[in-house]
Amino acid sequence: MRLFEAMIDANHRAVAGDPSAGLRPADFASELPIVALTCLDVRLNPLLPEVLGVPEDQFIWLRNAGNIITDPLGSTVRSLALACAVEGGQGIAIIGHTDCPMGQTTALALLDQFRSLGVERHQLPPNLNEFFGLFGSERANVIKAADIVRQSPLIGPKIPVHGLLVDIETGQVDWLVNGYQTLDSAAPRPSPALADPGQPLDALKPLANLEIGGLKFPEEKIGETLVQAGDWLAAKVQEWEAKLTPPEAPAPPAAAAPVVSATYEAWRREKERLQRAAPPKIPTPPPIPPKLRFHKKAR
Repeated sequence: MRLFEAMIDANHRAVAGDPSAGLRPADFASELPIVALTCLDVRLNPLLPEVLGVPEDQFIWLRNAGNIITDPLGSTVRSLALACAVEGGQGIAIIGHTDCPMGQTTALALLDQFRSLGVERHQLPPNLNEFFGLFGSERANVIKAADIVRQSPLIGPKIPVHGLLVDIETGQVDWLVNGYQTLDSAAPRPSPALADPGQPLDALKPLANLEIGGLKFPEEKIGETLVQAGDWLAAKVQEWEAKLTPPEAPAPPAAAAPVVSATYEAWRREKERLQRAAPPKIPTPPPIPPKLRFHKKAR
């Protein structure tokens, strides 16, 4: 059993009234300390880290409004990464809680609250929901934040990222995101054929006769294949040229030949007649007499 598995089991037994429920942190020294991001709600102060059974000196506690994460490279994720790299954190837990005021705040209510503080609308970004990460479900917010942290390149692949939800009234912790499952699915698994290091060569022998997809490689030489391909291409070209050459028009039937010849002969004679006929003369208009101008003699 790993740390968070034992932690959730002990928490549920304690909430159910088992007086012997508890966690032995010394049994999980290699998985401590843990890095936790929680909401800044003051009601969490007496609950954490007691409901997890982790000592305070093994609980690196980061807080923001609504345990919201919107950017895999943002300042919150950078702090989580540094807590693991510098402070030695062995696991990350995004811990939300029920009855979270951030989950009950709308964009309009937030505008009124900012206005009461002297911050006007034009001083705020256009999309308040996206900028502040407003949410309506505490559970969905935890799952989203854990996914963003898991996908961040700043978080090492060996660090499990869990998602928890604390009941603010009872202290029960629900495990929403199991970070171990992500690590187990991403970890490379050894091949069963190579599991025994004493017989590595025997395990590789079946690979010598492996036929990929049930297909064998051709045995023809490369030159022969190219010659065959050239012959095939030439035949295809001849076939395409034959298809592109229009067929010859069939000769007219013998019965229609005199009609065609007679028509052509009549057309030829009419053309010659028109060429021999003199074009009609175009009458020329009579000449226009010049206007006579008279000048008075000077006296």
